[in-house]
Amino acid sequence: MKEFVEYVAKSLVDSPDDVVVNQVDSERVTIFELRVAKDDVGKVIGRQGRTAKAFRTLLAAISAKSGSNRAMLEIIE
Repeated sequence: MKEFVEYVAKSLVDSPDDVVVNQVDSERVTIFELRVAKDDVGKVIGRQGRTAKAFRTLLAAISAKSGSNRAMLEIIE
C-alpha cells in the first residue's frame, strides 16, 4: 500500500522527487504520513478537500480488500 500512496502522490504533484511517505504500523491501524513540497500541498488536498477524500477512500478500499489493517492517510505540511 505504501507504493500505491507514493504512486498517486507523485502523479498529482509538480515535484515528485519531494514526495516522502512514512508508514506507521500499530495493532489495528496503519498510518501513512505523506509529505510533499510546500507548493504541492494544495494539489494533494484539492478544492474543499475532494482530492484528499478520494485518496483516502481508495486507500481504505484497498486495505479492506487485502484484509490488512485499516489504513489512514495524513498529509503533513
